[in-house]
Amino acid sequence: MTPSPLVRKIRSAVDVEAVVSLTRDLVRIRSENPPGRETEVVEFLQGVFSEMGLGKGRIVEPAPGRQSLLVSTGDGVSGGKPVLLVNGHIDTVPVRPDAWRHDPFGGQVHDGRLYGRGSADMKSGVASAIIALQVCRTLGLELPCEIAFHLVADEELGGGQGTAVLLREGLIQADACLDPEPTGLKLCLAERGLMFARITTRGVPAHGSEPSKGRSAIITAAAIAQVLHDNEFPQTPHPLLGTTTCNVGVIRGGSGPNVVPEECELQIDRRVLPGDTERSMIRGIVDRIASLDLSPGTDYDLVVDTFCEPSEIDAGHPFVKTVAGSYQAMSGRAPGVTGLPFTTDARFMRNQLGIPAVVFGPGELGVAHTVDEYVEVDALVSAVGVYAHLFASFTGTQRLRDDLENSSIDTGVEGAHSMT
Repeated sequence: MTPSPLVRKIRSAVDVEAVVSLTRDLVRIRSENPPGRETEVVEFLQGVFSEMGLGKGRIVEPAPGRQSLLVSTGDGVSGGKPVLLVNGHIDTVPVRPDAWRHDPFGGQVHDGRLYGRGSADMKSGVASAIIALQVCRTLGLELPCEIAFHLVADEELGGGQGTAVLLREGLIQADACLDPEPTGLKLCLAERGLMFARITTRGVPAHGSEPSKGRSAIITAAAIAQVLHDNEFPQTPHPLLGTTTCNVGVIRGGSGPNVVPEECELQIDRRVLPGDTERSMIRGIVDRIASLDLSPGTDYDLVVDTFCEPSEIDAGHPFVKTVAGSYQAMSGRAPGVTGLPFTTDARFMRNQLGIPAVVFGPGELGVAHTVDEYVEVDALVSAVGVYAHLFASFTGTQRLRDDLENSSIDTGVEGAHSMT
């Protein structure tokens, strides 16, 4: 297929050094969460957007130092254009520098890979989207939509100080959302939900020399751990996400070897599928524990610390097809389709606001959060091209629906999984 004039223009305008440089600059700014160091990233990005002529944007800071930056190409009201939101987080997980072969905050390029904490997850995605807008502006393209950037804090710990705040304050208004998390440049249409919870068992203390006179909270906790950890819960596997999981990650209890322990705590990580709720997750755990038929008098407490709901978007949604179409236009082939075993901030758009959201970005999931995290430079270039084409093509979901009904584009996602 002969590339369209738009594709040729975008390909000629993508500056490899520009996207590598911006990704490197972002990696060099530490923003580990905890404790949350987003302020320096926000200050740097304000300068980047100001140089592009977009101003410094709006800072939302629900707690000292926990900043998110909101920048738009328009005011979202007077122009009358549809709004395409780019939601990307600027925090990273912590790092142990002594375990790395490459400087985790150096952004060094070796053998076609840019290394550093956040290089894959997800400073490369943020950088690619910004450079994509820069490409469109360099080419003088009249975009059919406004592009809004929400570059947010705290995604790595659930988004409570980031996108959740924007949601609560009514600051998220868009027709569709692109989340450039690392997906290996595949379309992510579904993601599992998670629940972090603590289960505290109660026992009866006794002298360690006469354990039969007490009831061990640790023994009870061990039995619960056995029935929960990596066991199958009643479920129907999801075509993109597989099955649910449960990990017992922490156990602590007792006061000494000579005392029958009266208390023990388990900390669990439960991952579930679209359709599950916090209530159904709790019910499933309670039912599993009930199957143990514990001795009379045994009791426990279950406390949920974090809940992030699962989410998905229908493979046939017009926005899915337009992202796929941009990928196909720039690469000459249909995109792959995937699901994520973890949650992203896309869930806020999909679940609470009904905004169609596609997660699609450079970087491989398998290297996120790992030692010597990296992103392929070729993936950065590809992401810039696809994003620029998307920015130049997005006309709103209703218009897309009408156009796609008369389109012959083979996006490759029709048969992947039709979700509701």
